[in-house]
Amino acid sequence: MRKLILTTAAVAAAIAGAFAAEPSFGTFTDTRDGQTYKTAKMPDGKTWMTQNLNYQTKSGSWCYKNDTSYCDKYGRLYGWETAKKNCPPGWHLPTRKEWDNLVKAVGGTSDISLAFKAHTADKQLKAKSGWKDYKGKSGNGTDDYGFSALPTGGRRDGAFGEAGLNGYWWTASSCVDFFACLYSGCRIDGLYEDFCNEKHSFAVRCVADGP
Repeated sequence: MRKLILTTAAVAAAIAGAFAAEPSFGTFTDTRDGQTYKTAKMPDGKTWMTQNLNYQTKSGSWCYKNDTSYCDKYGRLYGWETAKKNCPPGWHLPTRKEWDNLVKAVGGTSDISLAFKAHTADKQLKAKSGWKDYKGKSGNGTDDYGFSALPTGGRRDGAFGEAGLNGYWWTASSCVDFFACLYSGCRIDGLYEDFCNEKHSFAVRCVADGP
C-alpha cells in the first residue's frame, strides 16, 4: 500500500496555495458615467471586472436587439476598434495572452500557439444561470471564481443573435488582417479561442492595468 506523507511545511504550502487560488472581490465605479462594476482578483493574479462593460459610446456599440434591458443584463456589444479604447482609465481590453493565462489559472488547458482551440475552463467561468440547455444537458456553469460569464450573443452584419446560447468577448489582439481574436463560451462544454471580423460586435471584459 502506498502511503502519502505530508510534512508540516508541505501542508502549510498546500493551504497557502488553496487560499491563493481564492478570488478577492471588490467594486469599481466608472467616473465617466457613474456605473459600478463588480470585480475580482482572479487566480492569474489580475483584477478583472466580473461584469461586461456597459459604457455607452457615441458610435460603435449597441444593446442587444437595440433593447436597453439587454444592456442592463449583458452590457453593451462593441465593434473591435471601439472595444480597444473604451475600458475606463486604469483598465484595458485584455490581450489574447491575458485571456489565455486566466484560462490556465482556473484549471483550463491551452496552447497560445494554436487557434480554434477548445479549453476546459468553461464551467468554472460561466454563471450559474442564464445559459440555455442543450440536448437535455444544462449549459450553466459552476462559477467557481465569480467571473459570471453570461451568454451575451453578438451582432454580425447588423443582425443580432445567439443570446442565451453563446457568449463572445473581444481580446485586444489582432489575429490576421481584418480579423481580431476573441473568446467564446458555448451552452455546450467548451471555451473556444477563435477570430472574427473586426466589424462585428461582441461583449467586453476589462482587466485592471498592472498586477
